[in-house]
Amino acid sequence: MESEQEKGNAKHGSTVVVTWSDPINSFVPFTDKTTSIQKRKQFMNTISNKPLFQLGQVVATPAALSLLDEHNKTPAEFLSRHHAGDWGDLCKEDREANDAAVKNGDRIFSAYKIDDDKIWIITEADRSSTTLLLPSEY
Repeated sequence: MESEQEKGNAKHGSTVVVTWSDPINSFVPFTDKTTSIQKRKQFMNTISNKPLFQLGQVVATPAALSLLDEHNKTPAEFLSRHHAGDWGDLCKEDREANDAAVKNGDRIFSAYKIDDDKIWIITEADRSSTTLLLPSEY
């Protein structure tokens, strides 16, 4: 029997195609009581922003999906941030490079900490696809 997660995903080799129509509106708000007020405000700012660019086909590696599952996170949580211009845990120069990439059509890269781990999101320059992966898989 197919699980709920498998119904929304199609497997292709070493990646999984994650599908949903609108990651911004399907975003699940923070429910963890330990989440700070600052993070809640950041969340509200993120989901209220319009998407800055096209994601294309969204794919994720099995290891990235496993990491998210281990931490009770969803791809939509991080894709929504990426899509709205919250580049995560990047240095100032990389954030500025992403801001320029939105305007000039270069590759867009985000990195998000999940406890002691990280997940990367990369949108290709031609906006044909966006990939969720672990740094070790690059």
